[in-house]
Amino acid sequence: MGYPDQRFDVNLSILFTELPLLERPAAAAAAGFTAVELWWPWIETPTPPQAELDALKKALDDAGTQLVGLNFYAGQLPGPDRGALSVPGTESDRFRANIEVAADFAASAGCTALNALYGNRVEGADPQVQDALALENLVLAARAADRVGAILLVETLNKPESPLYPLVSAPAAIEVVDKINAATGLGNAKFLLDLYHLSMNGEDLSQVIKAYAAKTGHVQIADNPGRGAPGTGSLPLERLLDELKDAGYAGWVGLEYKPGDRPSAESFDWLPASARAAG
Repeated sequence: MGYPDQRFDVNLSILFTELPLLERPAAAAAAGFTAVELWWPWIETPTPPQAELDALKKALDDAGTQLVGLNFYAGQLPGPDRGALSVPGTESDRFRANIEVAADFAASAGCTALNALYGNRVEGADPQVQDALALENLVLAARAADRVGAILLVETLNKPESPLYPLVSAPAAIEVVDKINAATGLGNAKFLLDLYHLSMNGEDLSQVIKAYAAKTGHVQIADNPGRGAPGTGSLPLERLLDELKDAGYAGWVGLEYKPGDRPSAESFDWLPASARAAG
């Protein structure tokens, strides 16, 4: 049990950001990792030129890294936005334009998990209208994910850092997951269980794991406080990951933490080199 018993991947949108995007897969590989995940890398556009998509795929392939998670277009992230799919008008349209692009790229890279960030509440917009739009767009995304053999992820964020994001508890995200699956009949919508965000919300992490491990499609970790590497805060991450495994979760654990003041490559000393390559 413990960290060596997990399948870790590195989030290249928060780690190795001191390097250009196309150099990050090789840097992760040099640190011993064989699996990576990404937020949507083109924050300015949902539909980047095919040449840029091809270049990213080549960088992943050349490094020998497997892409195991990808966000759909989510607006300015990092930045003020927390997704686009529930934001009426231009942003919702941009999300829709991205659905097939992201799904096709995931398929080309062998990625089987697509994360759809819900989006912030918008001043002057009726929350019920936003939620109806969200479900409509999430159904489209779930169908696109299913077309390429992928699952659709719905993520809880934390209220202190994302005060306008409506899904700030595990039950809130699970409710959306259940609505998507009821609407599509596909069953491919899953919960993205991020232990850092849930801890920031003050949730009982062991209870969340017991209640929702069966509906969890991906896990992300960072320590709390500080969103640093495991061991920099007070979360019992090793024990919690063991609890997830005991509850039947056998998927990926994304390292979505800030490296602090040191280079990203030096932030993995908590994890033995022999445990970094995922089988």
